[in-house]
Amino acid sequence: MWILFSILAAVATAIVVTLSKAGIKNVDSSLAFAIQSVLILIVSWGVVIGQGNLPEVARIERRVWIYLIVAGIVTCLSSLLSFRALKLGDAARVASLDKVSLVFSILLAVVFLKEKVNWQVLAGAALMAIGAIVIAMSRE
Repeated sequence: MWILFSILAAVATAIVVTLSKAGIKNVDSSLAFAIQSVLILIVSWGVVIGQGNLPEVARIERRVWIYLIVAGIVTCLSSLLSFRALKLGDAARVASLDKVSLVFSILLAVVFLKEKVNWQVLAGAALMAIGAIVIAMSRE
């Protein structure tokens, strides 16, 4: 089931990139991000409340709060940087280079989460990184 959700997330991300690029044409990239963030806040808390998970907030451990808060800060930074890149560059080129995050995710998972990787993961990551760089560096 995780594969289906991952593919749906990828499709949703592609739609977000396309709509965001169209939306920031005549708007500051930080303002556009702030507008989307308000909607993300409303929808995400609406889902939590709708699923009846609001009481679980009180049961979250301190260490988990720290991880989630730091991840939230980095998410905001990542989105601000992505919106700025979209404002300055072509959507296809920006989105492709953004996907080099896969390589960094694998490295961080190995170092900090002690996940094991095999040659297929390494080869796939290398091919994806090369493809992303080729697309990003392509000329119009």
